[in-house]
Amino acid sequence: MTVNKQLENTTLTMMIDGRIDTQTSPELEDIIRESIEGAEELILDFTQVKYISSAGLRVVLQAQNWMDAQGGSMIIRGASKNIKSIFKVTGFDNFLTLE
Repeated sequence: MTVNKQLENTTLTMMIDGRIDTQTSPELEDIIRESIEGAEELILDFTQVKYISSAGLRVVLQAQNWMDAQGGSMIIRGASKNIKSIFKVTGFDNFLTLE
């Protein structure tokens, strides 16, 4: 998994490439935690995410909680049909913003 970050004003975009699973989710959590200070909007670009496990879902939930706590918002952009289906089955689509 690789993560490329782009900060434009107060919008932080993270382009994630690869799998978000048990092995990679701790790294992603650290990257998000260390990067969101001062961000009003976090965009997680899932265009190149091929798989997300329950550990990855926990990181997404944590990121949403962090953004809520600092009065910001979070968007998941470009998720594949399969990943959107996982969000739907788990109920994550009820509180995540998916584009």
